[in-house]
Amino acid sequence: MERVIVSVQGSGVLGDAWRACVGTGRFNLALRQDYQDSLALVQREIGFRHIRGHGLLHDDVAVHRPYDAAGHRGTAYVFTYVDQVVDAYLNLGIKPFLELGFMPRGLASGDQTVFWWLGNVTPPRDHAEWASLVRALLRHLIDRYGLDEVRTWPVEVWNEPNLTHFWKDGDQGAYFRLYEASVLAVKDVDAELQVGGPAISPGADDWWEPFAEFVTTRDLPADFLSVHAYASGPAQHVPFGVYQTLRRPQDLLDQFARPRKILAGTALADRPLHITEFNTSYRPDNPVHDTAYNAAYLAPVLAEGGEHAASFAYWTFSDVFEEEGVPASFFHGGFGMLGYRQVRKPTFHLYAFMARMGPEVLARGVDHLVTRHPATGQVTVLAWQPVGGTDDPAEPDRHEVRLSVPVAPVAALRQVQDPPVEASDQDSAGSTGSTSSASGSRVFVMRHDVDESAGNAWAAWREMGRPASPSGRQLDALHEASEPARRAYSLPVVPTADGGRVDLDLPIGRHGVTLVTLDPVRDETPPWLDDARILGRADTLPGAGYP
Repeated sequence: MERVIVSVQGSGVLGDAWRACVGTGRFNLALRQDYQDSLALVQREIGFRHIRGHGLLHDDVAVHRPYDAAGHRGTAYVFTYVDQVVDAYLNLGIKPFLELGFMPRGLASGDQTVFWWLGNVTPPRDHAEWASLVRALLRHLIDRYGLDEVRTWPVEVWNEPNLTHFWKDGDQGAYFRLYEASVLAVKDVDAELQVGGPAISPGADDWWEPFAEFVTTRDLPADFLSVHAYASGPAQHVPFGVYQTLRRPQDLLDQFARPRKILAGTALADRPLHITEFNTSYRPDNPVHDTAYNAAYLAPVLAEGGEHAASFAYWTFSDVFEEEGVPASFFHGGFGMLGYRQVRKPTFHLYAFMARMGPEVLARGVDHLVTRHPATGQVTVLAWQPVGGTDDPAEPDRHEVRLSVPVAPVAALRQVQDPPVEASDQDSAGSTGSTSSASGSRVFVMRHDVDESAGNAWAAWREMGRPASPSGRQLDALHEASEPARRAYSLPVVPTADGGRVDLDLPIGRHGVTLVTLDPVRDETPPWLDDARILGRADTLPGAGYP
């Protein structure tokens, strides 16, 4: 396999569209301890900016409260749960991406619902009352959190209105009427609040041109556009789960790019695009989500998705999620990058690896992304085994990535980080053991691996016999099995005209994703240390009969 020569010159900046937003189960679930513990872990190790989910206006959040008693009739707006959830989000360093939905029962025009938790998906019986609800919500949020803060929270109108499951009859005209009432209410509160839609599902490209024509003709705001992307086929149902075919990973990137192509030449062509849901499968009970394959599949999507969208939100951060009811088993194919009790899945590690990449892109390939931290000289490599979809051959047991990576010698880094050394101090400065050129220098390599056997709690759970409710001892074992395999070593730097290079050979296991960090070594070993003498054996001692 030919070695890829990574340029010493940066080729661009690695954006953070991949962690600009993440999906969540319905709003009310954020009141649970397991949910908040999981989100805290995600924020510590990944650090998303926004979080989006359904159910903000659902009855289990109890915002819309009509009353008629003792001669008093009206509607109260109650924000007890809203405040608790948003407070928790902000305390964890994440902002809400507000989805307006579903319809409160006291405002609904019908009784059609979706999901186990019965989200109402009918239009409002009174659009003026709906607009009053939207205004009341936003004014409360501004009063509590401040206008400048709430202006950074996008407001999305509904969810997948093109599907009859999520909007009565999939009625486009009725959605446009809801959109108009909603965006005018948002802008009535503050003209700089960001609002958009139409939050359509994959395969609804025929909605884009009518939506653009509607908002243009009616002179309505659309500060951003939103759409969802999934790569799975029809569900093959089994008890408590499904199996599905998958298209290739490129299909997701093609979906990310499609709205801009369709809207080219329209008034919406330059609007920011948010992929407010994406994953391999659109089902919350497909076991692919728990696997190493899922991480390898999504690696090129994370590496390239920012070329097409301002954000793309993985659906979802946690298995605390109940669209199809309470899951029947610990691992159940849930969307989450974390399972219950914060058990890390391979896809979680993919995101945590991405969080450690540098801002300067040195190379992109079909199986790798190479970046650099300019301030420290650390080079980071994300590598993966390319995977196909259902119609492609099964992946081999091993893949290899071979790179020639540019590294800066320690002396070059010190010139950037340290003040110049006075001439009278040069001798003492030189005695520290730092390397003055690439010749004879090394880099410290730290490697983290996830594949079919490493960093794979689902594989360990399978070997346990798939316990529906793992015991405490089994749960401890799953946490241990979820840790990536780690290896530390050093490699020589080969002197070159551009400073120095390291030949990096990375064998990767089946469905593997690997993070490698390379840091210049500044050798501070004292001259009297000799590791060969640690056990004090006679043949390593300075002389015979040594006492």
